[in-house]
Amino acid sequence: MAWVYLSRVVHGPCAALSALIESVGVLEAARAVRESALPESLREPTERRRGIDTAARDLELIERLGGRVVTPDDPEWPAWRLLGLTQLDAGRDRDGAIPLVLWVRGPRSLLESSERAVAVVGARCSTAYGNQVTGEIVSELAAQGWTIVSGAAFGIDGMAHRAALAVDGPTIAVLACGVDRPYPAQHERLIDEIADTGLVVSEYPPGAAARKHQFLARNRLIAALADGVLVVEAGLRSGARNTVKWSRRLGRPALAIPGSVNSAASVGCHRMIRDGEALLVTRAEEVIDEAGPLRLSLPDGARADNPADALSGDEALIFEALPVIGSRRPSELADQSGLPLSAVRAVLPALELAGLIGAGENGWHRTASPRSTTPR
Repeated sequence: MAWVYLSRVVHGPCAALSALIESVGVLEAARAVRESALPESLREPTERRRGIDTAARDLELIERLGGRVVTPDDPEWPAWRLLGLTQLDAGRDRDGAIPLVLWVRGPRSLLESSERAVAVVGARCSTAYGNQVTGEIVSELAAQGWTIVSGAAFGIDGMAHRAALAVDGPTIAVLACGVDRPYPAQHERLIDEIADTGLVVSEYPPGAAARKHQFLARNRLIAALADGVLVVEAGLRSGARNTVKWSRRLGRPALAIPGSVNSAASVGCHRMIRDGEALLVTRAEEVIDEAGPLRLSLPDGARADNPADALSGDEALIFEALPVIGSRRPSELADQSGLPLSAVRAVLPALELAGLIGAGENGWHRTASPRSTTPR
């Protein structure tokens, strides 16, 4: 009840509230919000709706829809997937905070469905070429058991969901409004189909309308719930590029499909490829190669039983900056390694995937016995 109450009070990401919950617990945080016994940073975000407590009604409504609310206390919470959001700089990424709760419709486990997933996004006004490429790549990915994550929008998003459904593959639609308010309205049937066999997810409570800034915040969840982001067609100013930004901040690979040099629908993809923001891919195999499990390259003669010996570049610098005993926060690792904080945050998830480091309440630390990895 406390989680649900707070979800409606702030409507979306709120780093200050997340920090308060981490510090005092959700029950005490809810009491503080109700009584306005709060630090200055939380008074303005909570003042307008702190007197609205519809938690019981919201829970009843989501149950009538056949859905549920998933909180950080639940086994279904995708904690590892969302871990990267806790490492973002709240001052730089105002909408980058971890969601308070996730409202979910659908029969699948959110935790299990997001363990092997690719986000597929792109232009709302997609071309026949974009739709064809999306259908071919997504069908193959879904048939191989990859979950397709997207935003249920017109164009590439909708095509990605339909292609996954067509092969009975898993798909997750992340909405920027309540899960009881299909957006766009013309996709109500599609979203219902996704809820029947996949998952429809939102951090916004039932009844919440879609607002412009919520789409940008929603994009971080699309990126966070996947192993990588694939863009198929995008204009120069595109929401898909915003999703790529979140993917890069979280240390996940960003991929883009090239198009005709004469196509305005592919200008954004070409710019991202040229500027090094996204890697060019053309087939499902290439997507899997980049988004699949991390396989650190081993130089000739390196010992496979100690993956740390194979590290180089930024990975080696950051691993060496970690003490044998104890933990370090990203800012401390940046100071000690001499790398920018953004580079540190990008490398940490990769080292964790390799089993070399872990994260705790005091920061990042070396693991006791790193697992062996397969050479690429």
